[in-house]
Amino acid sequence: MGSYRDARLRLPREDVDLPEDRGCLRAVLAVPLVALYVPAVYACCLALAMRPDSPYDQLREDARFLGGFSVFLCLLGLLITITPLYRRTMTRWWFAAPVLLAALAHVRAATV
Repeated sequence: MGSYRDARLRLPREDVDLPEDRGCLRAVLAVPLVALYVPAVYACCLALAMRPDSPYDQLREDARFLGGFSVFLCLLGLLITITPLYRRTMTRWWFAAPVLLAALAHVRAATV
């Protein structure tokens, strides 16, 4: 009687992270990340499009600022992505795009 009673008390635990629930959760958690990465892409594109004429041109400083701003937004998004709530549901591809974008923006800011 004792083992039956113990088995009856141990009910199967329901997992919070069911596979069918992750699709909606990913869409909800992606909203703040997309809100960070869209301005980062725009700032990086502007930095890449700027062509300063001389080393003392104001466009050079603007391109450096936009490249740094894009790197900052990407790093902020990566900090949000590595939180445990995001790591359980987001795939590794959410790390790849901002890392590549931050690297591109950093190279542009450094080589203007």
